[in-house]
Amino acid sequence: MSERNIQQEIHQIVTENPVALFMKGTPTFPQCGFSAGAVQLLKNVGVPFAAVNVLADPDIRQGIKDYANWPTIPQLYIKGEFVGGSDIMKELYASGELQKLVEEFTKAA
Repeated sequence: MSERNIQQEIHQIVTENPVALFMKGTPTFPQCGFSAGAVQLLKNVGVPFAAVNVLADPDIRQGIKDYANWPTIPQLYIKGEFVGGSDIMKELYASGELQKLVEEFTKAA
């Protein structure tokens, strides 16, 4: 039986999906307020995103914290780059920066 390479799996998710959100629960049924807020912000800017439910896989849940060296979930990645968690997302949205990141994504896509 081969061992999973969690970091490789995570890298593949963030590089294959232009916008990826690692969250607790799913976009239709978030399991924490921070994840719910992150989903709402992405819906507000109108960008499609891949959601990864970390509660479904404890290895991914810990692995994503190690991947970005960021202790909390949710975590947002745009074009393979770590953007931040829910507080950073809120700040970026309030300043209009999140919308700009998404606009850049839609132009590049």
